[in-house]
Amino acid sequence: MGMGISAIALLFLVLQLPAVMVLLSRLLQGPRRRPPLQPRRATPDQMGLVSVVIPTLNEAARLRPCLEGIGRQTYEVREVLVVDSRSQDGTPDLVTRASQSDPRFRLMTDDPLPSGWVGRPWALHNGYLHTSAKSDWILGIDADTQPQPGLVPALITAAAAEGFDLVSLSPRFMLKTVGELWLQPALLMTLIYRFGPTGAQGSGAERVMANGQCFLCRRSLLDRLGGYTAARQSFCDDVTLARYAAAHGARVGFWDGSALLKVRMYEGLQETWREWGRSLDLKDASSKGQVAGDLWFLTSTQALPWLAVPLLTLGLLTGAMPWPIQLALGVNLSLLAVRFALQWAILPSYDLSQARSSWAFWLSPLADPLAVVRIWLSSLRVPTQWRGRQYQVP
Repeated sequence: MGMGISAIALLFLVLQLPAVMVLLSRLLQGPRRRPPLQPRRATPDQMGLVSVVIPTLNEAARLRPCLEGIGRQTYEVREVLVVDSRSQDGTPDLVTRASQSDPRFRLMTDDPLPSGWVGRPWALHNGYLHTSAKSDWILGIDADTQPQPGLVPALITAAAAEGFDLVSLSPRFMLKTVGELWLQPALLMTLIYRFGPTGAQGSGAERVMANGQCFLCRRSLLDRLGGYTAARQSFCDDVTLARYAAAHGARVGFWDGSALLKVRMYEGLQETWREWGRSLDLKDASSKGQVAGDLWFLTSTQALPWLAVPLLTLGLLTGAMPWPIQLALGVNLSLLAVRFALQWAILPSYDLSQARSSWAFWLSPLADPLAVVRIWLSSLRVPTQWRGRQYQVP
């Protein structure tokens, strides 16, 4: 039995050691990452610089905080276009009421979804085409977000001062139920493992990360790229467009916006698994080689330690003490220690004030194997349904 476990330990080391080196190189960027963006007041020269576009489809249950948050932004916002895709739940009524007290709000209905387009980039593209040519920036905001005061001035001030053409923000996630408290941080960790901490310096267009929940882009860049057409077939249109822009010479940033933006994405474990899990593979923005590499990497560093530690410990308990078992056990225990340390590190990215059982958040590392399985499943499937819309498998 000892020889068998030694062979397994050697296999673990072959699979894991290269991945561990990559992981450490990414996590070591943490101390040098850009600090969270802080709220700012608008200045007179920023008047009317931004057009906001909010795509909606049956968002009545969660749109109100988004409209209120955008309404609290000041004169830097020229207009707010809510592009609705024929909602049946009263979403347009909410926008109409908002426009009665704030004339910057405007409701429009996008054209029927054409073949070859996914709904979200189609709505964003229609919104961009109908924004005022006087706005220098286009800001895409998702309906499930809660923008905080000072968001827009902070974004455009930093982006303009540092010469960025496209900037998106990571939010502060609002979690409530036990299931999402347990699973959601494990799913988020798959992104941190693959791309490093938010605000870390990028390593090439093909590894650019972005978040469409708050996505600021220069109008001139969108004009040059043809709007959202480059991401028309993508279920991760934010990352697809950001990587396309970076490949065409744009300066792209992904920053920590936890002080400026909250989001309540999904209700409960099942919806978190189904809705968020199927887009986290980022296969629409990546080559097949990248997807395969990420699957190996996540399996080796985030999932395998939970299997390796008990198995290798069993090998030691049987009296087998060869160096492969000892080294592999040390590597995997170190990976688990890093994972629990990262749980503390991501705590500022969460709002647990409404959580019913916040203790479940600290058990999230136990969900890592399940999160990696979800990335595998998503990577091997093409979505056929998204936000109530049906899509044909190509």
